[in-house]
Amino acid sequence: MTGRLNSAQPYALGLFRVVVGLVFTCHGVASLFGVLGGAAGGHGGTIAAGTWPGWYAAVIQLVGGALVLLGLGTRGAALIASGSMAFAYFDVHQKVALWPIQNGGEPSVLYCWAFLLLVFTGSGAFALDGLFARRSAQEERPAPEQTPVAA
Repeated sequence: MTGRLNSAQPYALGLFRVVVGLVFTCHGVASLFGVLGGAAGGHGGTIAAGTWPGWYAAVIQLVGGALVLLGLGTRGAALIASGSMAFAYFDVHQKVALWPIQNGGEPSVLYCWAFLLLVFTGSGAFALDGLFARRSAQEERPAPEQTPVAA
């Protein structure tokens, strides 16, 4: 049983990355473009451009989430996304109460740790990172030498 689960690990990790990246991207899209309920579930509202920290967080959510979703620069994008969620928790939520269940910071905490996990595990299967790594490895291999054909 353990062997089968271990062999499926890259695929489970890849699906985890895709789902987390997709949902995180949706937060950015909602805040920046007013779709999917708008900013903070409002009535289609958006966050004003340049507003600190909301607009910058939304840009990180959109771009970082999309990169994680695609598996492109996963570790770097996940590190920035994790940091932004840690900032969101400590700057916004923890002022209200200590525990995430009391201060509404559960999404920030879960995203922070999910992205931190991806920093250390990498992108898993179905990632563009892996595709580009395979292609560059193939290009770096020297071509087999050809023997001259005798005339």
